[in-house]
Amino acid sequence: MKIVVIGGSGLIGSKVVNNLINLGHEVIAGSPATGINTITGEGLAEALKGADIVIDVANSPSFEDQAVLDFFTTSGRNLLAAEKEAGVKHHIALSVVGTQLLSDSGYFRGKIAQEKLIRESGMPYTIVHSTQFFEFLGGIAQAATQGQIVRLSAAYVQPISSDDVASAMTEVALHTPHNGVIEIAGPERFRLAELVQKFLNLKGDTRSVVTDSQARYYGALLSDVVLLPAGDARVGSIKFADWFEAVNV
Repeated sequence: MKIVVIGGSGLIGSKVVNNLINLGHEVIAGSPATGINTITGEGLAEALKGADIVIDVANSPSFEDQAVLDFFTTSGRNLLAAEKEAGVKHHIALSVVGTQLLSDSGYFRGKIAQEKLIRESGMPYTIVHSTQFFEFLGGIAQAATQGQIVRLSAAYVQPISSDDVASAMTEVALHTPHNGVIEIAGPERFRLAELVQKFLNLKGDTRSVVTDSQARYYGALLSDVVLLPAGDARVGSIKFADWFEAVNV
């Protein structure tokens, strides 16, 4: 099949591209750097010509509220319109577990808008809701840091490795459209504050994590289970300790 991966040079996209190439598919890694821009529309029609599947794993370059909303709505409209014109048979998008319940966050409002565009597009689709990636733990800590204190919620998380996310996205591409949401998650459950403290300790970082029920996550207050899969999730195989050891060798 011909498969176009939007965001194909990023953390998840590059792994999905490699997986699909290794399976013998014709794959185009779409990004502004490769001349394919979903915001301006540059290169979209040519890239999608003859494509069977589009996998959208692109993320907003800015987390400012309006910028995120503008990115996901503009990119979504342009991409879906180009797919319809090209006769694409399956649109696959990566989103986040708990998105619909986190509308206090500007980032998640952007994702809600993106998902709405997909559902109402008339395109055969699958939306993959993933839990948080291990690779973002450092960024979560940094965003919550005040001096030497990191203030985080004690909400549960079930984080997943980028390799497991890419494997799941690859698997979804090889099946028929779900026309709904599939959830994916890692194999272990932690409290967010405890996991970030564990991560910092392993990195030799002297910051201390303080549990704070009012600490916001990308601008949203968290309930205890909002970041956990709501149904029967596809569970990855890579545990936190194994991931940490692999990336810090």
